[in-house]
This record gives sequence, C-alpha cells and structure tokens, in this order.
Amino acid sequence: MKNEKGFTLVEMMIVMLVISVLLIVTIPNVAKHNTNINKKGCEAYVKMVQAQVQSYIIDKNQVPTLAQLSSDGYLNQNATGCPDGTKVVSIDSEGNVTAVTKTTP
Repeated sequence: MKNEKGFTLVEMMIVMLVISVLLIVTIPNVAKHNTNINKKGCEAYVKMVQAQVQSYIIDKNQVPTLAQLSSDGYLNQNATGCPDGTKVVSIDSEGNVTAVTKTTP
C-alpha cells in the first residue's frame, strides 16, 4: 500500500460532529441574548434622548418636541425610536422621556 497522508472519512465525520455540537450549543444562547441586547439598547437610547431634552431646556428654557430636537440638531434626523424599531420615544409636557410600543395603523 502507498503511504499517503490525509484524513479518512471517519476522521472527517468526527470533526463535523464536534462542529455541529458546538453550533447546537451556541446558537440558542446567542438568540436568547439578542432580546436582552435590544432591551438595553432601547434603555440607553431613552437616557440619551432625556439628556438631550435637558440640554434643550437649559439652552432654550422650554420643553421640546422630538421634531424640535431633530431640527435644532440635538438628535439625528432619522432617530425617532429604539434601535430595534419596536418602540417609539415620546416626551411629555414636563420633559420626561418614555419609550412606548409602536402601534401599527
């Protein structure tokens, strides 16, 4: 017999089995943490908008709307809600910022 170097079919199947087990273990964990990441991103966005509202109040001495924050450069023009798109940000008459679930028309 020739002395050829290489992997046998059994060795390749064992490697594929190990890779499959690793994927089966890690994919559910990543999906589970995705919800938590989106929640924390939304909380951080609300805090950032609250800081911008406070800055606007200090500068202009009035409570702004989201449109005023955007037009005056305090917020990005496209920023109207949480990064995952499930909630929108609202500002009440006292300047408190909350994230509410987006309603579909």
